[in-house]
Amino acid sequence: MTTVSDETPGVVPAEPSDGGQTDGAHTDVPETTGTEGNVSDLSGDTPEIESATTDPDALDDEAIEAEADAELDPGAEYDPGAETAAARDEPASVVVPQLDPTDTTWWKSAVFYQIYPRSFCDANGDGVGDLAGVIGKLGYLELLGIDAIWLSPIMTSPMADHGYDVADPRDIDPLFGDLATFDALIAEAHARDIRVTMDLVPNHTSDQHEWFRAALAAGPGSPERERYIFRDGRGENGDEPPNNWHSIFGGPSWTRVTEADGSPGQWYLHIFAAEQPDLNWENPEVFDDLEKTLRFWLDRGVDGFRIDVAHGMAKPADLPDMDLTNTALLSNDDDDPRFNNYAVHDIHRKIRKVLDEYPGAANVGEIWVNDNERFAEYLRPDELHLGFNFRLAKAPFKPEAIREAIENSLDAVLSVSGTPTWTLSNHDVEREVTRYAPVDPATGDLDLARGTRRARAMLVVEMALPGSIFLYNGSELGLPNVDDLPEEVLQDPVWERSGHTERGRDGCRVPLPWQGTEPPFGFSTSADTWLPMPESWRSLTAEAQLEDVGSMLSLYRAAIELRYDRPEFAGDSIDWYEAPEGCLAFRRSEGFLICALNAGEVPVPLPPGELLLISSPLADGMLPPDAAAWLV
Repeated sequence: MTTVSDETPGVVPAEPSDGGQTDGAHTDVPETTGTEGNVSDLSGDTPEIESATTDPDALDDEAIEAEADAELDPGAEYDPGAETAAARDEPASVVVPQLDPTDTTWWKSAVFYQIYPRSFCDANGDGVGDLAGVIGKLGYLELLGIDAIWLSPIMTSPMADHGYDVADPRDIDPLFGDLATFDALIAEAHARDIRVTMDLVPNHTSDQHEWFRAALAAGPGSPERERYIFRDGRGENGDEPPNNWHSIFGGPSWTRVTEADGSPGQWYLHIFAAEQPDLNWENPEVFDDLEKTLRFWLDRGVDGFRIDVAHGMAKPADLPDMDLTNTALLSNDDDDPRFNNYAVHDIHRKIRKVLDEYPGAANVGEIWVNDNERFAEYLRPDELHLGFNFRLAKAPFKPEAIREAIENSLDAVLSVSGTPTWTLSNHDVEREVTRYAPVDPATGDLDLARGTRRARAMLVVEMALPGSIFLYNGSELGLPNVDDLPEEVLQDPVWERSGHTERGRDGCRVPLPWQGTEPPFGFSTSADTWLPMPESWRSLTAEAQLEDVGSMLSLYRAAIELRYDRPEFAGDSIDWYEAPEGCLAFRRSEGFLICALNAGEVPVPLPPGELLLISSPLADGMLPPDAAAWLV
């Protein structure tokens, strides 16, 4: 057997004086009742969810709020029963349609909510979030008003990179549940008019995938190794890697194996961790297997995929050395030979052809490409439906930078009549409250209160833009990054691969606080959560914010609802207004909604119009610093 060697607080009303919500926003706030009316109690029993909770016609606003309040209980489990053999059939024994096969353009203006499953809600008390926890919070998500959830990886994985190292792409990892639970999630979400999309990881597999194990056993030149990128090493004895590529996580992107006879052997490519060997996309077997995976999940009713590293997969045939001048962890540029090779577009066309057989399904690609012309190529009509654009998430809180990010993002899709996407954070990006927080000169600490006001303002800006919105779980609660996690709890592979010089992304992945006044805040019945939760989050729980009409959660709910209900949000483009120094203002092209942002230091007059929504209270009738407003 070949082995791998070890060489390598404001208010949001239209009339701020009385603290009320805007027209169209929910105003009934439920009393917190603990387990009363919940789907289960804390005894560990898991009775069936009452059928009324799956009837969308029965779930009026008041009922949804009451149900969401009840769901805050950490004991709210859902047990769909033991996994059956039929649940593991390939494909599904009964094909389940997408939520609405007649609606093939829903994704053009949708609000997606990214769920990082291990951090969302833990139903079985092991300290790690799971699918049953997601089911238990669907009422909360319905109350929030989102169109679709995006589940970060839940497929079978050794968890070297929290699920992005997939050992079996057609099964659920036991950490999160099983296929029966997943099927129940699809049914429950669809009953609430919530679509379910999931992460797809086609660039690489886990080193525990049966293919890679077979490749190690088979030896050089074998068909098994042709599924991956194995090469002989350079140098007299092959002791040097085949090229100078670095891993995104740090260190070399090649690992040498020990062959079955004990001799030093070939090297395999892994753009990410050594446990994530890259697939060889020139081998037709690779797409054939991906097609099986696509159909496996689509036949279960999945409404689409978020394609991880969508600009990856294809590699240049000669694997040339790269320029290491600007190499950095977790980043790449447009001249990086590891990514954005033209052959990747053939792969996306094949993926799109499969999705087009499932009306109502859509995909979005993670595309770290800066050049607008190259970015747009991914969004041609026969490739991806949507492409993640991260410019707004990377822009500092300065009007010039924000306007440039917006203009650039709109221009990036213009040539192909594509749909822009907007996001302020995700599982790889520092949370916006922390990112926007300036350093307090008096203390040297981050001013998180001001960071929160700026995050509120940017949510209002984001929601005013045409296209699709991607929210990251916890952003609606105004959670900051947790950048003081003890070193001994850090789990991001970046921490180890960087030699403990880079802390990685764990700070934006801490579990969500649901209720109570001390950790684990209803996330779990276990205090030993997979990452520790700060005591300072007691004021940020969903329970506390549901009762506060001026909370971040209330602002999100109002903004989402107004975005759906008001005709002023029509139009695929925007027109810019002249604005005072430190500010920006734009208008939707058809509905004529006006959005104004004050990123300066002094209050400024509002544009003409009726105030519809504001992120912070007016200051003597003017728009205060670090605030944004909608007018009609």
